[in-house]
Amino acid sequence: MPNAFEGPASPDTVTLVGAGDIAGCGSTADSQTAGLISSMPDAIVFTAGDDAYERGSARQFQICYGQTWGAFLARTHPVIGNHEMKTDRGAPYFAYFGATAGTPGQGWYSFRAGTWHVIVLNGNCTVVGCGRGSPQLHWLEADLAAHPGGCTVAIWHQPRFTSGVHHSDARLVPFWDALYHAGAEVVINGHDHDYERFAMQTPLGMGDRARGIREFVVGTGGRELRRFPGHPIRNSRVRNAATFGVLRLVLAPGRYRWQFVGVPGSTFTDAGQGVCH
Repeated sequence: MPNAFEGPASPDTVTLVGAGDIAGCGSTADSQTAGLISSMPDAIVFTAGDDAYERGSARQFQICYGQTWGAFLARTHPVIGNHEMKTDRGAPYFAYFGATAGTPGQGWYSFRAGTWHVIVLNGNCTVVGCGRGSPQLHWLEADLAAHPGGCTVAIWHQPRFTSGVHHSDARLVPFWDALYHAGAEVVINGHDHDYERFAMQTPLGMGDRARGIREFVVGTGGRELRRFPGHPIRNSRVRNAATFGVLRLVLAPGRYRWQFVGVPGSTFTDAGQGVCH
């Protein structure tokens, strides 16, 4: 297969970088991952949820998150996690990130990154609803219909597939169904404090190299890391639970490239590329 990035870079090529499970006032690794992002001043920043521990309070956002990843607030597109929901159903999260976080109390929105369509969802299904008939799924289906034919990446906190301690969450199947049938390329999650990359697969976890979605779990933003509890699940391709770092996606017209970038002193990395459906 020829290199999808041969030749001059397109002016529409952009970089998206981030992770989940990020900032705690007693942590130091969040400062290290913030240092990685500082070295990428032109990148669009995402969070993958659980941005400020332990409860996503206003103080924890101002002191814990604000003094690390808060430096990139103006270029950050956030995701809400389960820890943010512990304080007033995420009210401090919405107050801290403002209009960028979407409608207060919801947490789903989309934006453009170069030629790519980026969708942010709220995976706290027991609180906001993720299934058939829910306002969020209705919005997702309408948003996908309004942006047909392009390259799509979706980001939310809880993973549909994971070999980590939280286990795969079947409540997210409706999200995957909508994204899969619309031809989305990539899903990014956090929640499990590790890094894991999956092969392209269907919403039910069957390999699909033609139309499948590639999922990344990137809960390596700085809080702490957790070992995998057992054997990897089907279609898991790369796993690491010993390295803090960020996922860097280079999004070009019709293609993308990924790299896991570890904090200084680490040796683990993961890199590759793909094309849009």
